Amino acid sequence: MMVVVLTQCPVGLRGFLTRWLLEISPGVFIGDPSARIRELLWSEVRSYANNGRALLAYSSDKEQGFAFETHDHKWNPVDHEGVTLIHRPNTATPKSAAQGWSKAAKRRRFGNI
Repeated sequence: MMVVVLTQCPVGLRGFLTRWLLEISPGVFIGDPSARIRELLWSEVRSYANNGRALLAYSSDKEQGFAFETHDHKWNPVDHEGVTLIHRPNTATPKSAAQGWSKAAKRRRFGNI
């Protein structure tokens, strides 16, 4: 079993994938091709996605029972002791003492200022 999710990809790529997979929702494709066909489809998706994003999830004999790959996503899969996890980059800015707080509140929240 395999699932491909496309976001902001060319319409022609969606048409290409409908030859092999069933489009169950706009940009979401599902099917059960062989591993060789899956790899060929994924290489085509990566080459024609342009500025779009793509996600591939497929059945695997790993402990989780599935594996996945991403193309141009900010979140990246990372192998951690045989289990694939998602690494989300930290985009939050460090908190600083906000204007208008009392000095006592700043000391409690941020240490001795």
